[in-house]
Amino acid sequence: MTTGATSSGRGVGRRAALLALAGAAACPGAALAGAGPVGEVAELEGGAFAERNRVRRLAMRSEVLLGDTVWTEAASRAALALQSGSRVYLGPEARLTIDRFVAAAGGDLRLGAGALVFDRAEGLPKTDIEVRSAFGLIGVRGTRFFAGPSRGVFGVFVARGAVTVSAAGVTRRLGAGEGVDIPRRGAAPSDVKPWGKVRIDEALASVLG
Repeated sequence: MTTGATSSGRGVGRRAALLALAGAAACPGAALAGAGPVGEVAELEGGAFAERNRVRRLAMRSEVLLGDTVWTEAASRAALALQSGSRVYLGPEARLTIDRFVAAAGGDLRLGAGALVFDRAEGLPKTDIEVRSAFGLIGVRGTRFFAGPSRGVFGVFVARGAVTVSAAGVTRRLGAGEGVDIPRRGAAPSDVKPWGKVRIDEALASVLG
């Protein structure tokens, strides 16, 4: 009788565990509920907020969590120091979602609005990070680059390192000093070309001030 009761209890336990896993797969937000921090606010000018389960006003050293959408107000800027050693700078009225992040491996970031500068020091180990936007996909390996509105188009410029930019079935590889333009959603990136100093300064200043 005791053995039968134990076996039955284990069966119930297994079924409960399977149901819990199925529920987490059906509702990814449930899996994020216990997710920990993936970084913190390293610089802040003006107002910035984050939302996962609730809206939080950010301050210096505020934690940034997996699944967070972080955004800045008008005339505001923020820098997020990620656990991998990378930094993401957000310009005014920018919106960034951290969809996936593993410090030693990389992650997926989604730029919903505004512009960013991604920066990772050359001496750090390489990490695979993808930045997605409505205009295309940017594949990153340790580098410094700008992405966002620039002179009426969505521009990507590499200051250091290299990235790939993919949109509308076309992929471009950019090296240091090079950029591409995506004129509208659904369009392919332009040919790779050097950006002039004035445009570079404009783009970086739109994020960094």
